[in-house]
Amino acid sequence: MAVGIFDSGLGGLTVLDAVTKRLPDVPFVYFGDNAHAPYGVRDAEDVYQLTTSAVSRLWEEGCDLVILACNTASAAALRRMQESWIPADKRVLGVFVPLIEALTERKWGDNSPPREVAVKHVALFATPATVASRAFQRELAFRAIGVDVEAQACGGVVDAIEEGDMILAEALVRSHVEALKRKMPTPEAAILGCTHYPLMEDVFQDALGPDVAVYSQANLVAESLADYLERHPKMIGPGTETKFLTTGNPVKVSGGATRFLRRKITFESA
Repeated sequence: MAVGIFDSGLGGLTVLDAVTKRLPDVPFVYFGDNAHAPYGVRDAEDVYQLTTSAVSRLWEEGCDLVILACNTASAAALRRMQESWIPADKRVLGVFVPLIEALTERKWGDNSPPREVAVKHVALFATPATVASRAFQRELAFRAIGVDVEAQACGGVVDAIEEGDMILAEALVRSHVEALKRKMPTPEAAILGCTHYPLMEDVFQDALGPDVAVYSQANLVAESLADYLERHPKMIGPGTETKFLTTGNPVKVSGGATRFLRRKITFESA
């Protein structure tokens, strides 16, 4: 048994990297659905079916706790999964929670009425499917009032990163930031709402300017997971080894992951 981390492709490796540094003694099983990536251009039903299939596979590996390190899956599938699909002895957590906790400076369990927060103008950069779901705005509205969120669908960025074309990825990021700024000229904060985007965090920051606070997910998720496991230690299980599974070509995915994390990663077929 171990903790499962799921993503449609390689982006979730940014989360895996952060949580393994924060929790070096916890074994993880990473599942990349590379055969069906990217999820960000798929409809909600498709994302739901693919996500539940991947989570079921992680349960087979003994992962009673699974982190959806995929904003599209968290936005389009998680609520439905929690309402009607996940059994009582399993847990599936998304990646929006730590972001909204940080932005609103309140804990997820804080069910007091929404209140005003310091940040009033927020830019959200995410995949088309995450933007279309409006899940981030909905969750934020439960906890904060008076916050203007302007969302920018960042088409093409995930594909460029997955292919290792960082020059194209940078050009696309700068183009999307300019498009956002035409709608919201002076954001106070920016949410990188895709786990691929931390690799481009410096580019986002440079394009947005030094006065914009950029919120990236990996370290926030790592801290949140550490807190969760401290409260629920039995969810770790007795596993000892970290492993990597993919629905894609293991050799190709391993090469991409090795470039991604700049250390040797070996995937096996899921």
